[in-house]
Amino acid sequence: MVVQNSADAGDMRAGVQLEPFLHQVGGHMSVMKYDEHTVCKPLISREQRFYESLPLAMKQFTPQYKGTITVHLWKDSTGHLSLVANPVKESREPFKVSTESAAMAIWQTLQQTTGSSGSACALAQWPHAQLACSPKESPAKALLRSDTHLNAPASSLVEDTNGNQVERKSFNPWGLHCHQAHLTRLCSEYPENKRHRFLLLENVVSQYTHPCVLDLKMGTRQHGDDASEEKKARHMRKCAQSTSACLGVRICGMQVYQTDKKYFLCKDKYYGRKLSVEGFRQALYQFLHNGSHLRRELLEPILQQLRALLSVIRSQSSYRFYSSSLLIIYDGQEPPERAPGSPHPQEAPQAAHGSSPSGLTKVDVRMIDFAHTTYKGSWNEHTTYDGPDPGYIFGLENLIRILQDIQEGE
Repeated sequence: MVVQNSADAGDMRAGVQLEPFLHQVGGHMSVMKYDEHTVCKPLISREQRFYESLPLAMKQFTPQYKGTITVHLWKDSTGHLSLVANPVKESREPFKVSTESAAMAIWQTLQQTTGSSGSACALAQWPHAQLACSPKESPAKALLRSDTHLNAPASSLVEDTNGNQVERKSFNPWGLHCHQAHLTRLCSEYPENKRHRFLLLENVVSQYTHPCVLDLKMGTRQHGDDASEEKKARHMRKCAQSTSACLGVRICGMQVYQTDKKYFLCKDKYYGRKLSVEGFRQALYQFLHNGSHLRRELLEPILQQLRALLSVIRSQSSYRFYSSSLLIIYDGQEPPERAPGSPHPQEAPQAAHGSSPSGLTKVDVRMIDFAHTTYKGSWNEHTTYDGPDPGYIFGLENLIRILQDIQEGE
């Protein structure tokens, strides 16, 4: 949706109305959808400097950095609040976001149905938000019907006007939860015409039909060097009470598409914090299970990329990736069954990013969230570390070992 910048009457440049990013499964900072291939998030200087000085070897394991934009709060004629971005100067034409956007429709309906107070709490309790529509109806219009209930139970059947069962698509509510909290904070702390800077990053799930996403908090330490004593103690407690301490990795959120029920099974960071080592292993197994069978063909390409990442991390002296996450992504939409005599999916060549050199099934492994990353030469650092990040390496080694166990059927 393209809107005019109402905050400054003299500035008539069109803006892009940002949408909540519906595939955000973890973190606390709101990630927004800018266009089909781009997301954005509030700018933190340390993270921007990391992307701008990124070692070449790490680029294949991080989202592409696309620069920054200016964002401001905007209220439409009906009183709905949203964030509007001024397109980057290099763009000749303003990016247009469809008014039929399912994400925007969900968000606006949430504002109508839950109100501004308490909505984040209510949203956090929903297993997932669902929307159903007939083949001729857009998702947004279906959502805005008065008889559509966002918190309908997953087991309910939905029928169209002809009595036919319609595929139901569900959305992970975590991104909406983060967006609500962010909007609430901006409304209370800043005036409506205040400008904010956002980072533009590659949308790493844009090429997947039903993106299955696992967000892993990596390392045995999560607090940055700049953390207060209170924050430091809080993060150390979370690590000690979770698999971060004994494995160097814990689950921060996930969504996995269930092909039998046609919706995403979603887990959040609170689920991940409570897992034992065996529970963590079972959660990894569940992430690779589509409700009917284990996607075994995914294990080798995931392991290949994790081993390649491990080699890269071992070669990066002085880097400490405190509080960063690792995303593992694959498509819940399985490829069509091959015809007799055609090459097996693991033998068919693929050129897309994320596929392994041997042509295995496409997956993506990406590092994200570098607000607390430190390295030699980074600005205003009081501590410089020698050698590669031991906590991150410890976590990667354990992750690889557990996935190998699953691959071997243990």
